[in-house]
Amino acid sequence: MSVNTIGKRKSGWAEIAVAVFGRFSWLGLLLGALLFASALTPTLVPRDRLPQGALAGLCFFIGYALGVLFTWLWTYLELPQRSVTPIRYVAAALSIGFVVNSLWRSAAWQNSVRAAMGMPPVDSINPFVVCGVAILTFAVLLTLGRLAKWLALMLDRRMQRYIPPRVAMILAITVTALLFWSLANDVLARAVFRVLDASYRQYDALLEPERPQPLESGKTGSSASLVAWNELGRAGREFVASGPDAADISAFTGRPALEPIRVYVGLQSGQTPEDRARLALDELKRQGAFSRSILIVITPTGTGWIDPAAMDPVEYLHDGNIASVAVQYSYLSSPLSLLAQSAYGAETARALFSEIYGYWTTLPKDKRPRLYLHGLSLGAMNSQLSARLFEMIDDPIQGALWSGPPFVSATWRTVTKERNAGSLVRLPQFRDGRLIRFMDQSGFPQQETTSPWGPVRIVYLQYASDPIVFFNFDDFYKEPDWMREPLGHDVSPRLGWYPIVTGFQLILDMLVANKTPIGFGHVYAPWHYIDAWVAVTDVRGWSEDQLAALKKHFETAEEKGATSTKDTPEPGYEGRGG
Repeated sequence: MSVNTIGKRKSGWAEIAVAVFGRFSWLGLLLGALLFASALTPTLVPRDRLPQGALAGLCFFIGYALGVLFTWLWTYLELPQRSVTPIRYVAAALSIGFVVNSLWRSAAWQNSVRAAMGMPPVDSINPFVVCGVAILTFAVLLTLGRLAKWLALMLDRRMQRYIPPRVAMILAITVTALLFWSLANDVLARAVFRVLDASYRQYDALLEPERPQPLESGKTGSSASLVAWNELGRAGREFVASGPDAADISAFTGRPALEPIRVYVGLQSGQTPEDRARLALDELKRQGAFSRSILIVITPTGTGWIDPAAMDPVEYLHDGNIASVAVQYSYLSSPLSLLAQSAYGAETARALFSEIYGYWTTLPKDKRPRLYLHGLSLGAMNSQLSARLFEMIDDPIQGALWSGPPFVSATWRTVTKERNAGSLVRLPQFRDGRLIRFMDQSGFPQQETTSPWGPVRIVYLQYASDPIVFFNFDDFYKEPDWMREPLGHDVSPRLGWYPIVTGFQLILDMLVANKTPIGFGHVYAPWHYIDAWVAVTDVRGWSEDQLAALKKHFETAEEKGATSTKDTPEPGYEGRGG
């Protein structure tokens, strides 16, 4: 066996892990430029220059790695090779052309998304910042790759003293991969989660001077309440101390109104979800919630936040003759809660529903409130898991309103998959529409507005521009059906699908989906909730003109900078989309 052959045996397997990070490859640069250009195309949500640049740099690195890997594989299989010097020049020119052209067009691409949402255009310096951030991102990833290369080669050399070369290289690659994964997942990720959990916990416990403890004995958190004010958490205090009161409602409608009942139980109020659920039921009883006409069981978002855009309108629509209840299950934001505490939300939602439903079924049917479920985002997903069909067959609840359901929501996925032939993915029609209907900013599909509802009414409110609803892991390698259909009016007409890239684009969109203007992305507007609640809770006694006036009331409040008639979310707080 020749020395060259031995050398190949010793280093051949190592190239799988390390050749990606060797000298620059013309094919890698070309594929990287193609993915870079694709990453700048528009998707569902406008992207700021920094995350856009990071995404473009990541996609360039992935394309470059694929090109180098393909080159290594070609060489390893000993396929014919010819002089590639002219090809290098052509590839370099094409790569530069793709990058420059995409940067030049990136502002127009982003502005097409912003125009669909009524946002001002980006400034002219945007492409230069994007390019700079992309270069930095690529450099960081390349450095990490070279560090992995050094580690794999070092382990390979040491292992070859004791085991065959090919086995040594396989083990070196495996150990390197496991080490990097462990550092990222078990060390870095856990440390970040611990820091974030402590930070959110401290933030949640802060007592806001602008939100004093309620003095009325009927309020949650008052001195007479079963739930202590300082145990409600920040989101809980916002929920129970804000929203319209009887005077606000009566002043708008011109009719007598009741004080809406809002019950909330924070994480500190009980050791287990069952403890907190029982406390919530006791507080509902104390406040006389079961004598109201409507009772809504809410599953909040990750931090415990409840969208005032959802709850304020329904309290107006029922003249305050309504009660609502929620229990906190996490301090973390919805994405972090989904990753770190995925079971907590469903467990708490299930405990709360079981407790309330069990008591509700003992009441006379003609004297108890109509019972509904509600949740936004992660709250919508967990709310769908709270009620079970077999336990409600003899005595069902009256319905549910779920807004912005995450793509992983099992019930939503099943209904969407089994939609009627010819209906849109972004606005499905399910069977005869008696049980489940979907709506967006424009309301329900025309053919459903003439169909009668059944005894149970379920509505999904979702926007075509909401990536949290429409992302799917298949998007990395397969064009989603909703992209082949007529796009929603809130989506850029320049939207397109690109292998690998579109999946990463939509992941980034999900991370910034609550930064859109209200009524787009993952930020649901109160005037859209009005139509949804009218349908779900069978609102009567309101004319079309009165409903239009209520929508205008909330639009005016939003223009003045508030999403509630009496409360404005603090900057940076998880509000407006969860």
